[in-house]
Amino acid sequence: MSRQVIHELATATQQGKMTFPQVVKGLLEVGVESYLVDFAAKQKTHYLADGTAHAIPMILDPGPIAPEFNSAGLVAAIRGAQADTVRYPEFVQRSTAAGVIGYWAFLTGKKVIYFGRKGEQHIEEFPRPKA
Repeated sequence: MSRQVIHELATATQQGKMTFPQVVKGLLEVGVESYLVDFAAKQKTHYLADGTAHAIPMILDPGPIAPEFNSAGLVAAIRGAQADTVRYPEFVQRSTAAGVIGYWAFLTGKKVIYFGRKGEQHIEEFPRPKA
C-alpha cells in the first residue's frame, strides 16, 4: 500500500500537481522518514520508518547539471517553491541549473540538504508554521 502511495505522490509531484507541504504530509502518513533525489541517476529513493527503502525512477528529465554550485540560484528556487510560485518541474530545472546534483529531504528532521557536484552543500530548514 505505501509503495503505491509513494508512486502516486511522486508522479503528481513531478507533474507539478502538488506543493511540497502536501507531498511531505502524504509521505509521512505512509511511514517515509526521508528521501534522496539523485538527479544524475534520475532516481528517487524513499526511506521508511520500518528500515526499508523504495527506489523509483524519475519521470521528469532534470536537464543538465551545471558544473558550478550557485547557492543564490538554489535559494531563489526554494523560495519560489515555498511561495508556490514555482512547482516541482520548474524547481528541478532551476536546481540543476544552479549546480544541484541531488538532495536529501529529512521529513522527520524537517530539513533538506542539497549537494553540488564537488561536495558543496546548502542546508534548508523547513519553514516554521505561520501563527
